[in-house]
Amino acid sequence: MKKLLLTSAGFENPVVRDCFLDMLREPPEKARALFIPTAAIDRDAQEVLPKCRGDLLGAGIPPEHITEFDLDRPMGLEELASYDTVYFCGGSTEYLLERVRASGFAQSLDKALEQGLLYVGVSAGSIIAAQNLPDNLGYLPRSLEVHCGSGSAPGPLPEGTVYLTNAQAVKLAGRETEIIE
Repeated sequence: MKKLLLTSAGFENPVVRDCFLDMLREPPEKARALFIPTAAIDRDAQEVLPKCRGDLLGAGIPPEHITEFDLDRPMGLEELASYDTVYFCGGSTEYLLERVRASGFAQSLDKALEQGLLYVGVSAGSIIAAQNLPDNLGYLPRSLEVHCGSGSAPGPLPEGTVYLTNAQAVKLAGRETEIIE
């Protein structure tokens, strides 16, 4: 069953962090996280990386259980499946999607998600999972707008585009999809 948590700004809202913890297959102190900063190609996005890492640390994942991976080499299913969550940071959506595809990571990712890996997206990391770009990952059957002043109503996904504030997330767990805040 695929499990995804798509956010604008990570775990700024404790409700989103708690949802992450509920979806994680291991207790946080035992969980292993793959941290992907690849989209952060400009200065503004790079400045947010410590906050993103802080999301995982603040959720109780020990620093030694967080592995940074910049999509700079292939990663097979066996290696990826050894993690409990993959956390995609924000930045350039197009560049991130290009690297996910060019590195072959998308194929391993799809299979690892079927095996229980939890996908967390922040901004660009969320958008690559939605229908915004050609050749997207295809996990959210809608377009997604992030960092919105007002978001879509909590509950079932609306028809059309989903709008998220920095305090909201889209939770996908198998066939269950909803907006949380």
